[in-house]
Amino acid sequence: MDATSKLVHQGMKTLPLLLISLLGFQFVTAASAVTLGIDVLLERDSAHLAVVEGKRVGLITNQSGVDGALVPTVDRLASDPRISLVRLFGPEHGIRGEVPAGEQVADDRDAQTGVRIVSLYGKDRKPSKEALEGVDVLMFDIQDIGSRTYTYISTLGEAMRACAETKTPLIVLDRPNPLSGMYFEGPMIEDRFRSFIGWGPMPVIHGMTIGEAARFFKDQLDIDCALHVVPMRGWKRSMVWDDTGLGWTITSPHIPSVTQAYLYATTGMVSATFQGVSDGVGSTMPFEVVGAEFIDAPKLERALHALNLPGVRFQVIYYKPFYGSFKDKPLRGIRLRLTDPRAYRPIRTSISILTILQAMYPDKLFFKEERPVGIHWGNTTLREQIETGMSAEAIIESWREGNTEFTMARQRALIYD
Repeated sequence: MDATSKLVHQGMKTLPLLLISLLGFQFVTAASAVTLGIDVLLERDSAHLAVVEGKRVGLITNQSGVDGALVPTVDRLASDPRISLVRLFGPEHGIRGEVPAGEQVADDRDAQTGVRIVSLYGKDRKPSKEALEGVDVLMFDIQDIGSRTYTYISTLGEAMRACAETKTPLIVLDRPNPLSGMYFEGPMIEDRFRSFIGWGPMPVIHGMTIGEAARFFKDQLDIDCALHVVPMRGWKRSMVWDDTGLGWTITSPHIPSVTQAYLYATTGMVSATFQGVSDGVGSTMPFEVVGAEFIDAPKLERALHALNLPGVRFQVIYYKPFYGSFKDKPLRGIRLRLTDPRAYRPIRTSISILTILQAMYPDKLFFKEERPVGIHWGNTTLREQIETGMSAEAIIESWREGNTEFTMARQRALIYD
């Protein structure tokens, strides 16, 4: 076969892949009701480009930062001749999402783009003055899941403080809140329990997009940084993730689908409260279950169904995790099955599970230490309320005053109707 024939032959082999790629791009974008901040930024006539053109750009992102066709933002920016991408900053799980939960991220160089990576999940959680040298503007593009305890929103806050200190403009590329922007839930956090899983003055479920959260932090914490939010087009507060038409990308190793995003704040808060109770991490159902060795699964299922909690049903489940703290232990409990994500309330469901478990097993359940419970819930009052047998409704009502104050502060930060 001569050289020309070889080229034609190779072209015929690659053409179907190219067509599939193009068709896939058209399928994702055509179905999307929402245009993400990254796509708005890079539109041909985008007014937002003026903020970055001719500037040296640093980018905080990870595998969840993708455009509407699921192309990583880091790759989009690195290949765009209008953008000079000079530095990457890696949050928890790293730039490409390969680092396990809680494990430190190392300084490195991105294999795909060759751009230097500075860790924001190691000895430093905030970009240092030295790391921002040579960066004219810092950009942030990470998919949040709407919970105060998810660390990406804390990374945003620390980046804002660093930008204020170094007078570096910050651009936030906005993304949907998968839970919608219609509600918020949970107690406010006391100052003594502020941490990297409880960074800002907000309830557990905050009901804001990442861009709105940035505006909220700037206003509430007096962070004097030059903030520019590139808004989405088409997103409405009433939208849950499935309404957006966007594909889901793993936000962290245990959030492989949007189902986990909805359930994370329910089961994760249960396991953060009681010792010996699993949330499914270590099994094929991360954050979808609540189980323990001593639970009477059918009895728990009946008790929860009797509450008629909105948007969810419960299924008896028996499982044995294959890694983690519950490895090889036979667990019994319930699996949460979403029936209506719009109606579902993660924290109401979590509190209901906690109060029922306490009533059923007062002699078998033990609370975790004060600090772990406090940094998740924001206080130690919840422990006292559960121990004394307070109802879920009464516990939720006790948050009303703090939530009323948050309502007014949050309103000033909102971008979308």
